[in-house]
Amino acid sequence: MAAKTIKSMISDINNEESDGGGLWLPNIQRLFVWEENQIERLFDSIMRQYPLPSMMIWKTKSELRNRRFIEQYFENIDLKTLYRQSNKKTKRMVLDGQQRLQSLFIGLKGSIDGREFCFNLLSGNTKAPEDIRYRFSFLSKKELKWPWVRFGDLIYSKKLAGDIAKGIFKEAGVDLTEDQIEFATRNIERAKREFEVSEALLYQEIDGTDEDNTFVFEDIVEIFIRANSGGTKLSKSDLMFTLLASDWATADIEMQEFLSEVNGTQFQFDRDFVLKTSLVVLGLGARYDVEKLRDDKLKKKISDNWGKITTSIFFVRDILVSKTFIRSDKALTSYNALIPIIYLHYHFSEQWGNIRPIKDYLLHALLAGAFSGRPDGLIDKITNNIKERESFDKKLIFRIMQEDGRELELSEDRLFDMGYGSSQIHLLFNLWYSDFDYRPALDGHQPQVDHIFPQSLLKAIKDTNPETGRKSLQHYAAREINQLANCMLLTARENGASQKTNIPPDEWFANKDDDYLALHCIPRNKKLWKLEKFDDFIEARKVLIKEKFADLLLDD
Repeated sequence: MAAKTIKSMISDINNEESDGGGLWLPNIQRLFVWEENQIERLFDSIMRQYPLPSMMIWKTKSELRNRRFIEQYFENIDLKTLYRQSNKKTKRMVLDGQQRLQSLFIGLKGSIDGREFCFNLLSGNTKAPEDIRYRFSFLSKKELKWPWVRFGDLIYSKKLAGDIAKGIFKEAGVDLTEDQIEFATRNIERAKREFEVSEALLYQEIDGTDEDNTFVFEDIVEIFIRANSGGTKLSKSDLMFTLLASDWATADIEMQEFLSEVNGTQFQFDRDFVLKTSLVVLGLGARYDVEKLRDDKLKKKISDNWGKITTSIFFVRDILVSKTFIRSDKALTSYNALIPIIYLHYHFSEQWGNIRPIKDYLLHALLAGAFSGRPDGLIDKITNNIKERESFDKKLIFRIMQEDGRELELSEDRLFDMGYGSSQIHLLFNLWYSDFDYRPALDGHQPQVDHIFPQSLLKAIKDTNPETGRKSLQHYAAREINQLANCMLLTARENGASQKTNIPPDEWFANKDDDYLALHCIPRNKKLWKLEKFDDFIEARKVLIKEKFADLLLDD
């Protein structure tokens, strides 16, 4: 086991001239996934002198695909821009510890979305172990004000801590107490000690350049998997993708480009879903098992059929948008429900001539939450039925789902349980308001669920407390206020400042035409729009909502 200072280790990253040919990432490594708060906690831990887990590095001359660490991070970064030309020069590949090293590299030398990593010089007071003591944050140039300073400036300055502190105080132009000056200076001293002097990074190096070394690339993949299979560092899908990428050199790029295209701004398909779907359509079943992808024939089969697999996923995604009006991730309550119909398109595309039974299956499955919990067995039963019959028989599939203990009936109770805050209300409203554009804009504006009778007005209605004689008991419970029959979908413009807000329904609907009232299932009797008629309004609107969704009741 060897050790290095953080500053020294960071100097090796993306540096061909450094000792051992620099530090790089093999293509079997996943993307950087840490959140900003995880990076902040890492730096806080180092400042507290907490020990860090050891890392594993592979020294090799192999011509394997590898990429640079990210210096300037932004969302949807293009992996292709990070890959290097393969060569037989000595280089060191990080097998375990990527997330920590990448975080340290960005924190000391890079940025996230143009924001640089900064340190609050007056933080560090003693707190409970689970709290953040030393405050770090990614800040823009406008946000960078005393007592915040760029952390990298401290570490890469050749000046002594006291001189650095004097320069910072002078530039900030602030009046500080003697205690504050001493506190900030001690923080700079601690930072330089922990990042420049202390050999805080422990690592084990596997030397593949040694003539006596017998490790081949397949051994390194196995070492990588075993090193990362403990704890929660990598999920099973991550480990399986590692095996896939070991034989399919461009797997990570192909996957990233596909997910970016299929998701757009609307959905959140992920690698986990694509891997599970690939296993199902190729006849391996939905259950994750790392051993499945140890089969070289299967890995080749996935890469050979990648175009056909992604075409089927694209097709079903487009059906969602055009035929079911499920136009956003908010409305797609279970991605797993899509896998059987992707299987259908992959193997029996001619069955898509009649979309109605497929649409009925999908809407009932999503509204009933049929694929919640552990759905792998259910997915396998449905796809086996499709394979045996070479067709999609909705009634048989519904029977399979019911025999698996999944409820499908969209009863009135289930329908009206989908109130404000329900995980399924966006699905229901996507179907209800099929002409609304549910795609989120860059500024986050999209249709919003709103109360017809404003919460503030209903909460203001009080009953007399028999114990005190005062009107202090809220008349309507939260369940009554948030029920579906008191919810409607508004455009962001309608629900913005100076728009719907707390306007009561008798004012809001006063100038609305019949089409608007019909769209929102609003009773035409204007007397019901009064606050004192809330209960009667709810009952009348429930009738209209039941009529609207009558065709979603399960066929006999």
